[in-house]
Amino acid sequence: MEADVEAEPGQRHTLGAFLRARREALPAPAPISGQKDRRRTPGWRREEVAAAANVSTTWYIWAEQGRNISFSPHALARLAAALRLTPAERAYLFALAARLDPAPPHESADQPLPEDLRALPAAITAPAYILDALYTGHAWNQPAQALFAPWLQRGEPNLLRFVFQHEAARNFIPDWPARAQRLVAEFRAETIHEPTAPARQALINALLRESPAFARFWHNHEVLAREGGTRVFHHPQHREMRFVQHNLIPAAHPGFKLVVLVAGG
Repeated sequence: MEADVEAEPGQRHTLGAFLRARREALPAPAPISGQKDRRRTPGWRREEVAAAANVSTTWYIWAEQGRNISFSPHALARLAAALRLTPAERAYLFALAARLDPAPPHESADQPLPEDLRALPAAITAPAYILDALYTGHAWNQPAQALFAPWLQRGEPNLLRFVFQHEAARNFIPDWPARAQRLVAEFRAETIHEPTAPARQALINALLRESPAFARFWHNHEVLAREGGTRVFHHPQHREMRFVQHNLIPAAHPGFKLVVLVAGG
């Protein structure tokens, strides 16, 4: 077994203690019919976890002991499944092992908006709306409806389609080329969560066919985090309006984002 030179000794011992705690928290499997199962410790045995995760028992024992061994991402993923880890526990496991999760839990691109999130924008006085993983608007408050009238009143809930397929977007967003290019780079960055999702690919293919600007920006392969900052809009009735945009990701539903715009900037 190769030495794991990336994980610190303290992390390896913490990782081992975490694995043991999660193993012992598992409900003991039902005994085989006609046999008694005398367990001295709660939860599963080490060899049972190793078998469920398709790893050697020795390797798993060494992992719990905090030894200096190699942790492959796929072995960790199988361990996470065998131990029935929650998304937060899975992320903690990979962080302790200093490895990237090959398939981090993420909500599907066509996941319906939970009702508790749908009510959130109405509780905010500043313009606020919720986007899904495809940048489709699902809920917004009255200030957002008034501000984004050129977008939301067109019956086009998808932000990418509005920006690249409606001429009104170029008048509404004064720095349209820079903002549109950044929007594509932010969207590309988020495709890592579900790169082959049919709904996402269908949207990308449609925009590539119908918008030369989108195609040009998409093929640049720029990747940017979706950060806030100053946003300027040319509203048809109120002329220039300036805001500071904040993007918030609900911890329980990371496939959605709450966007809030505070006056100023």
